[in-house]
Amino acid sequence: MAGSRPSIAKGRGLTITDYRPYTKGDDLRYLDWKLYARTDKDYIKLYEEDRSLTVHIILDRSTSMDFGSKTTKFEYGAMLGLAYVYLTLRNNDKFVFSTFAEDLTFLRPKKGTSQLASIVDNLKQVKVKGESRFEYSMRKYKELIHSRCIVIILSDFLISAEEIRKGLMRLGKKNEVKIIQVLDRDEVELKIEGDVNLHDAESNTVLRTYISKRLRQTYQGKLNEHTQQLHDICNKAGAHFHQVVTDVDVFENFYRIIRMH
Repeated sequence: MAGSRPSIAKGRGLTITDYRPYTKGDDLRYLDWKLYARTDKDYIKLYEEDRSLTVHIILDRSTSMDFGSKTTKFEYGAMLGLAYVYLTLRNNDKFVFSTFAEDLTFLRPKKGTSQLASIVDNLKQVKVKGESRFEYSMRKYKELIHSRCIVIILSDFLISAEEIRKGLMRLGKKNEVKIIQVLDRDEVELKIEGDVNLHDAESNTVLRTYISKRLRQTYQGKLNEHTQQLHDICNKAGAHFHQVVTDVDVFENFYRIIRMH
């Protein structure tokens, strides 16, 4: 994402290359009424010369992201997302910041560093709840993408590998996709032992069980297997996979990720 990318042409062209959610004050002449009829949502058409590079930042706000010993996974993911916003603005590019769980919520892409503060304010108001409908969310999101762009998805991805595979397939291979799995240290290294009540935050179910050393080893094996499946799915989809743990400095993880690609 280094360097500024000038517009393709001056003036308003004829070729529609992308869409963004309607925001109060937008010119209604550029509202896409056909898309509104299909989705019941308002989107503004972006023409060829209106589009510099667009960076799409999609943050999971499902209930499982509310977990964390010090910093929750949602808070950590939000900080990583904001780092990408800052970098995008510095490059004079456009961005869309959105959150997903059972539905999608969008923030308007806008040039100017003042937008960074407004996104911080908006993120503070986000309620982290609900189940993660990853495939559904990516299918709906794909309706907004009509030109090559960068898509950054931040989530714990503690859902079925098949759901993730189908969701990434929805985005297609022409876009640069970065998958960033955000986990808490207690998830990466299970240290609890004995009789415990395990609470599934998204389904709100409770399982009482005894955690032995053998069970901890089984859990670690399952987590490693899931991580390897994520790697394989991302490779087949042409996406870049990264895993971060929330007890590592957020900027250290951010710079590691951007240096890799």
